[in-house]
Amino acid sequence: MQPLALTLGEPAGIGPDLALAVWHRRADLDVPPFYVAADPRFLSGRAARLGLHVQLSVVKPEAAVDAFRTALPVVALDVAATAEPGCPDRSSAPAALASIRRAVDDVMRGAAAAVVTNPVAKNVLYKSGFAEPGHTEFLAKLVQEATGKVLRPVMLLWSPELAVVPVTIHLPLKDIFKQLSTELIVETGRIVAHDLRTRFRLARPRLAIAGLNPHAGEEGALGDEDRAIVAPAVARLAAEGIAVRGPLPADSMFHESARASYDVALCMYHDQALIPIKTLAFDHAVNATLGLPIVRTSPDHGTAFDIAGTGTADPTSLVAALRLAARLAGAERPALVPAT
Repeated sequence: MQPLALTLGEPAGIGPDLALAVWHRRADLDVPPFYVAADPRFLSGRAARLGLHVQLSVVKPEAAVDAFRTALPVVALDVAATAEPGCPDRSSAPAALASIRRAVDDVMRGAAAAVVTNPVAKNVLYKSGFAEPGHTEFLAKLVQEATGKVLRPVMLLWSPELAVVPVTIHLPLKDIFKQLSTELIVETGRIVAHDLRTRFRLARPRLAIAGLNPHAGEEGALGDEDRAIVAPAVARLAAEGIAVRGPLPADSMFHESARASYDVALCMYHDQALIPIKTLAFDHAVNATLGLPIVRTSPDHGTAFDIAGTGTADPTSLVAALRLAARLAGAERPALVPAT
């Protein structure tokens, strides 16, 4: 059995709190074995601040499973973290990025089963010169450096109630019309169908494609994008043998009986996907990255600077992310799906 590689996240946020609290409650939370890639001294100091009696064990990844029963395994990094709760400092970005690099490297070389990432603060990373749009893109870059293959990462937000994929992600609404294309929808749909088969073990995944405009354009009366962009993508995916429907009016896709008719909803922009899943599963939704040769999951929440160091952060989403990572890592390791 291999451990999961859990990243530190933003040191000033709740990621360290959650890592410590989840290990401390490992028996009643029933989590798979994991280690944290971090500065051990920092974790020890945060545990003391939280009043948690957590024994740390500095180990190599291969020894983490055995250590997990009696101590929190830590794969030590040379990059020190010094940030106080709620107050990112100069160590924040280097410590967060070093943890992600180590976790990805361990999974790529077979020493860990999957990467589980604690939340980072993108504004803190940007100030340090970080050039990627976000966590997902950085992970893809690291995998591409290791494999030499150009990959298209896809964001899946998953919960037992609903799974959604935003085709365009962090874009202002005014830019969605420039970025959305038939090819982007087709590539995203292919990756989603592929990983639902290989990772989630669904024999024939059912995709529901949301329309861009109200009422999916109302036959052109409310915009022609659904006829000109979305519908051709649906037709191409169907021609490839993928079970797909759309474009569908987004306002009637997310009630209970509608959700029973598909396995994942592909939405055209960020809020179209995230509003319904955060309404239905705010505390336990998981962010999973598709399209990579490694499993990566993450809790679907931010750094919560306002409660960092208080011990009040809810571990539910991190627990769900750990469990889903272990589940997906046990499935067949998919072949690389290169971007076209």
